[in-house]
Amino acid sequence: MKFPIVAVAASVLSTAGLVAGDPHVIQVRAEDLQVRKHGGHSFKISQIFNYKYQHKVKGKGIRDVAKVYTKFNMKFPDHLREALVRVFGDLGVKIPGNLHALNDGSFSQGSQGAVDATPVQFDVQYLAPVQIGSPPQTVMMNFDTGSSDLWVFSSETPAKQRNGQKIYNMTQSTTAELVDGHVWRISYGDGSSSSGNVYTDKVSIGGVEVDKQAVEIATHVSDSFTNDAASSGLVGLAFDSINQVKPRKQKTFFGNAIDDLAMPLFSANLNKAEPGNYNFGFLDHEEFVGPISFVDVNASRGFWEFEASGYTLPASNFTESNNKTGVFQSLTHTAIADTGTTLLMLPQPIVEDYYGQVAKARNDNAFGGYVFPCNADLPDLILHIGSYKARLTGDLIKYAPADTDDFATAKWCYGGLQSAQGFPFSIYGDIFFKAQFVVFQGGVIDKDDWSKGAKLGFAAKPGTQLPQETETPAVPDVLPITNVTRPAGSGRRRTGGASCRARRQ
Repeated sequence: MKFPIVAVAASVLSTAGLVAGDPHVIQVRAEDLQVRKHGGHSFKISQIFNYKYQHKVKGKGIRDVAKVYTKFNMKFPDHLREALVRVFGDLGVKIPGNLHALNDGSFSQGSQGAVDATPVQFDVQYLAPVQIGSPPQTVMMNFDTGSSDLWVFSSETPAKQRNGQKIYNMTQSTTAELVDGHVWRISYGDGSSSSGNVYTDKVSIGGVEVDKQAVEIATHVSDSFTNDAASSGLVGLAFDSINQVKPRKQKTFFGNAIDDLAMPLFSANLNKAEPGNYNFGFLDHEEFVGPISFVDVNASRGFWEFEASGYTLPASNFTESNNKTGVFQSLTHTAIADTGTTLLMLPQPIVEDYYGQVAKARNDNAFGGYVFPCNADLPDLILHIGSYKARLTGDLIKYAPADTDDFATAKWCYGGLQSAQGFPFSIYGDIFFKAQFVVFQGGVIDKDDWSKGAKLGFAAKPGTQLPQETETPAVPDVLPITNVTRPAGSGRRRTGGASCRARRQ
């Protein structure tokens, strides 16, 4: 599906210093957040290094930009299409889909939901273990807050489309049941697709089980997934409304488990050059510093969508300076928080101003995006979400070599910050998550209770915090969560046709 540009109304915080369009920010100390379900479940799921990850990656940056376009089925600019053809030629791989034949730069109509839709998968560096079935079958999967399907390589995936992935075999699970008449299909911008049938089965993540979770088994996968030998599929964590199963959409793992979690939320703690983790049902105080700033989420398009306010370019260590450094620049923009996108895609004015501080940086059509000398000292970038300021250190934006296979020999490097021009929203991807601790809270909004409903929470990670400023008062009369640190209890509860329980360790 293509996404129209939609104006989204933001709640306005009537606090001095904020301007119209700023999101309503509620700042809360973590120890004051409320446990919704005493005796409820919580768990930590740590990422594991992908042992088949390939470090030498020519064209990695441009291919990651291409994946954003294909994931959201956006029109490819001519220069990006031409640069991709050159990269695929250098890599000696097949050109995907109908890329050569395009005249207008747009791919065929398809549905969102792809994580990677260009061939030769190099960049899925960390994966998470998921257990499916009875007895449990462990497969390694990607977690994606930008889609809503749990799909997996299966015993029905053709042998020629497998490349060493661990598979889920429904016939070996005593609890697997076919959802009769239901199918799924995800089409990608390059003309390829993945599709299959739908079963329900037990799914366990971090020791918490959901019975009768929809598991979309692949009977066909696109080349990009075949080439990723370590990953067996995807766990979508966006909203149920964009699930791709027909004729009846299915609930995500989080959608089924939420009512049985101690807190109706999960958090993403991703790191640079080392595994991160996701926590469900609790917050680990060691993973962030200071209070958490919550903003409302607009879930109407199925994403974790929010309003951001602008940016600041710190006035230090720049090769060039201008009158914008050190001064807040108001630029309200709609964004989504997406762990399934590796890059940070922001409005063109932010990208231009940022790289304007880096000597010889340029938007180069030959490379398909913004590049800069690899020996450049990149400045920090501060993104404003209402009254919250998120600091991204410059080292995170040095993303990939552009002209050779590795940093040791590269003269030009590809930026992890690229332009979202033409997109319906900005995309706060993994570059952002490596700098910021992010909380995804689900549930139904209650106009009489600020703490309920879909929200995103942001907090600094150790080492990324800004100088201490005056905080807004924390919300009083809420319960501590320090007692919620690991999976608890073993009871069942029926949740939307599925049940969730914590397995004893």
